[in-house]
Amino acid sequence: MIEISKKFDQPPVLILTAEQAVHSVSENRDELSRWFRFRLPTDKSVKLLSSKADFHDFSLRHDFPVPRTAILESPCDVALLDQLTFPCVLKPDDKRSALSGEKERAIRVDTLKEAREHAAAMLETPGGIVAQEWIEGADSNIYFTLFYRGDNGQAVATFTGRKLSCYPRNVGSTAVCIAAPDAREVLEPMTLAFAECAGMDGMGSMEYKWDDHHLKFVMIEPTVGRTDWQEEIATLCGVNIPFSAYQYELGHPVASPEPRQASVAWRATLIDKLPRHLRTGVTNMVDGYFRWDDPLPALKYYCLNDPLRRIVQLAQQKSPSARPGMC
Repeated sequence: MIEISKKFDQPPVLILTAEQAVHSVSENRDELSRWFRFRLPTDKSVKLLSSKADFHDFSLRHDFPVPRTAILESPCDVALLDQLTFPCVLKPDDKRSALSGEKERAIRVDTLKEAREHAAAMLETPGGIVAQEWIEGADSNIYFTLFYRGDNGQAVATFTGRKLSCYPRNVGSTAVCIAAPDAREVLEPMTLAFAECAGMDGMGSMEYKWDDHHLKFVMIEPTVGRTDWQEEIATLCGVNIPFSAYQYELGHPVASPEPRQASVAWRATLIDKLPRHLRTGVTNMVDGYFRWDDPLPALKYYCLNDPLRRIVQLAQQKSPSARPGMC
């Protein structure tokens, strides 16, 4: 990275997009700050917010709404699952263990027996896990607020969106999403209040789910120090958060972008479909890889990066035995 920076007349703005990169830059920030312009929370805050267990404890201490959770650090802690109401979701405490393939990213379990079996298997590899009680609601109950915070907590840019479907169902990544102006007045102040409390400077986001039983939003997990999977829906709706961050860090004036009431939806791939009952008002579907004026990313992704896997994925989505969409 330093060798790349030496090619520029001025330190370039560094915008991170991957979990591992956030930790690498955070741990080497003193040296890298001589060569790049970037904004991150303190390393202590990066580590706290990257741990689902620490995030849960922090949220409880500061009265932010989170699902009831058991923290399992070793096989001896499996007994803590007895305290939960099922179904639940099991996740690795540190997302990097899922990205490296050491643990499953997320598993929904419907019974205590099933939870004990999966928890024991996940704890065979280094690192703890968390078990969160399931928040009732469909995929479309998932919301998110993206942001960039500058000096003194200034909200440089914010955007609130809503997932319409996930893949895999129940516990997957965003498949289709849209803007959510109706939730903005509730979620953006809550997100920025959490960011202020936790010292979340720079790029970040918070994911929520609307609880159909208790009729309230519950925090699921934050993203710290990097762009999120849903960043492009914000840009399509007029809020280009990375560009606003770039302008801000260069000291240029940043106009306060207001999200447009766009009828656009973003989908991760051509395979992902907009749920039929949620199509009202959506007139434009934008693919995550394909553009007529820039087709090469789609060519590489769909034709060169394991096309057989795309066919299998499509077949799974069309399977009538698949469980109705929940996330």
